[in-house]
Amino acid sequence: MTRNAVRAALLSAVVAWPASAQQPSYGIAAPLSGPVAPLGEQLRDGAWLGLSSLSSATAYLADDGCEAEGGERAANQFVEKNVAIVIGFLCTEAAEAALPILTEANIPVLSPGVRTDSLTRNQDKTGYLFFRNAPRTGHEAAAAARIVASRWREELFAIVDDGTIYGRELAEAVRFAAEQSGIEPVFVDTYRPQLDNQIALVGRLRRAGATHVFVGGDRDDVAIIARDARELDYSLTVAGGEALRAPGNEPLPAGVLMVGLPDWDRRLDQADLERFRAAELVPEGYVVPAFAAAQIALAATRDDDPEAILRALRDMRFDTIAGPVKFDANGDLGGNPYELFRWDGTRFVPVES
Repeated sequence: MTRNAVRAALLSAVVAWPASAQQPSYGIAAPLSGPVAPLGEQLRDGAWLGLSSLSSATAYLADDGCEAEGGERAANQFVEKNVAIVIGFLCTEAAEAALPILTEANIPVLSPGVRTDSLTRNQDKTGYLFFRNAPRTGHEAAAAARIVASRWREELFAIVDDGTIYGRELAEAVRFAAEQSGIEPVFVDTYRPQLDNQIALVGRLRRAGATHVFVGGDRDDVAIIARDARELDYSLTVAGGEALRAPGNEPLPAGVLMVGLPDWDRRLDQADLERFRAAELVPEGYVVPAFAAAQIALAATRDDDPEAILRALRDMRFDTIAGPVKFDANGDLGGNPYELFRWDGTRFVPVES
């Protein structure tokens, strides 16, 4: 099925009722309008390809618009269609508005995109039927903290951040984990971001004796810090979070480390890659996680009883295109998918354990 065929099938699926009342149907919720529409299209295409290539399932598509009103509207549509599971949501606002409606209707949500910790952390209070095969927000910080605490134990390391919520929380998680492991940074600081150079910061790092630095900041700042250190003939290992995957204006020097998620084209086998090529889909972004979510949804609905579906989601281990998935008691992805990578001048390559 080509990409155009996928889109045509989705358009027809919006108005098509299931051929049999015994056959479960599925909802796909994605932001298909507004600035995040390209990401929503990745989710839509991956989920639909998974459902259509592995079964004769019927799916209903809803544009949640990445907003509360759209999430509520989508949830009501899915309740009306009596779907078994909803796959989707990338935006917290849409998911938060949809979940009370879907939970009341006993329809679980399987999200490959929403990372907000509170949606699973507070399940004992909300009772939301929410499961995610995406990492939660805290996974990145936990992985960064673990890697620094284990790999830099014998190093003179520093921790700096750009003062943003993201940068500070990431840096604080690393600092706390290091201290819990009995090691302390030689230097901790908040720098001014988005400058043409970071020579002053690099100078302070050098005077502190740091040989390694973890940066809670964006891609360009990390690139500039690494560049300025090299220009000063200062041997400094620089590491950051998955913000380093974002497009940037500054070239990233070879050797920069990143704590991030794996490239799917390196994880998929040839048969899986061919499946996406045949559909004219690039296995990037949310395409593969959405396909995996569809696999989980299909496996969980072999028995179409709502309680049996929930038991399956809570108890089963699912084999997916993205690897095995087992949800924990909160509905979060069990384990931490983040790994350590090194920029080789062209792309990030995995660093061996």
